[in-house]
Amino acid sequence: MTTIAYKDGVIAYDSRRTCDGRIVTDSADKKRERDGHVFFGCGSTSDILNLIDAFFGTNIEGECDAQVIAVFEGLVTEILWSEGRLFKYPVDHEYAIGSGSDNAITAMDMGATAAEAVEMAKKRDTGTGGLVRTLSIAKTIE
Repeated sequence: MTTIAYKDGVIAYDSRRTCDGRIVTDSADKKRERDGHVFFGCGSTSDILNLIDAFFGTNIEGECDAQVIAVFEGLVTEILWSEGRLFKYPVDHEYAIGSGSDNAITAMDMGATAAEAVEMAKKRDTGTGGLVRTLSIAKTIE
């Protein structure tokens, strides 16, 4: 799947894409931009796109196997689809999503930065790998 971590105004994410348990590439860019928002998703690629569409008002049919972290005007929000509803949760603390999220959160609890946490997740999670990219977020509202 992937690991996306947030801590201290930085989002870090790996570049591994897998399919049916196989590594497809270690150079995928999991950052997507639309209408001034930046999205980082984990899960099924098509469901990530569906979840982003739902964020902008499109209805989703059925289940959605994805989670997304969105950034807009310095605010970080987790987006997920469950039981036929779109949920948006503000993220104002260290946080991680994806298959390596437990490893990343533990690393951040031990003092790692978001990027270091994703590097640590790469060591234990087969769905996390490749380059670790980061985005620094300038908060506009305190």
